[in-house]
Amino acid sequence: MKISESFNRAVDRFCMRHPRFGIPRLMMYIVIGNAAVFLLSMMDTTGALVYYLCLSPQFILRGQIWRLITFIFVPQSGNILLLALFLYFYYFIGSSLEREWGSGKFTVYYLCGMLLTVIYTFLAALIYRNAIIFSGAGYINLSMFFAFATFYPENRVLLFFVIPVKVKWLAYADAAFFLISMITERTLLPLVGVLNYLLFCGYMLKPFFSRLKWRSSPDVINFRRTVRDAKRETENASYRHKCAVCGRTDTDWPDLEFRYCSRCAGYHCFCIDHINNHVHFTE
Repeated sequence: MKISESFNRAVDRFCMRHPRFGIPRLMMYIVIGNAAVFLLSMMDTTGALVYYLCLSPQFILRGQIWRLITFIFVPQSGNILLLALFLYFYYFIGSSLEREWGSGKFTVYYLCGMLLTVIYTFLAALIYRNAIIFSGAGYINLSMFFAFATFYPENRVLLFFVIPVKVKWLAYADAAFFLISMITERTLLPLVGVLNYLLFCGYMLKPFFSRLKWRSSPDVINFRRTVRDAKRETENASYRHKCAVCGRTDTDWPDLEFRYCSRCAGYHCFCIDHINNHVHFTE
């Protein structure tokens, strides 16, 4: 988790120093590319189009370097209805993460996933020397759902546009799919997507793992005592939430949204304007 926190700080500094870096609406271009390749492949009875776009170290070393980029446009499914569902969720999730992180950080996220996939594919080619290895961006796209669920675990989405399901339950199903894929396909490629997710969101899992500790854990006891003290402090106050940065309260600003930061030490409340723009409390 410390690695994830340091990595995120480095990425944030990079994005602040290079505000023009990034591809706005990146996921829209990837979705359009997938749809275009699918439609063209329907007219290509030989299958050569998809064959020339997939990531393959053997062919890259022969000069087909475009494969380092084009593999992200290879459709994950050959069924038009299933592919349409995948692409809709990819666009919805990718756009949400871009709004949360900014186009620069989201672009870095996707590029890191691509880089890790390329590294894994080349390592697999070295291990299985006589086999031709092909890889796509399916697990990069699916790993975005873990990040989305980390930010919005209690949000509900319509499964198959009909059934309302909390995002966190779909994330558990996604994790089960990753595990089953590793067993049935005998590949570690799903771990590439998980590793990319942990690099960017691992530090946000601290509260989750803290809840799994024994009751005797000092961290849990201190956190609960801090929560109790904070509640006692606000019992006699005329407000319930108060921003630790600007001091606005839900009494003075009843329409203002307040949240609690999981990265701060203790129990600190922030308004929607400062939840993503404040110096984190360390003690």
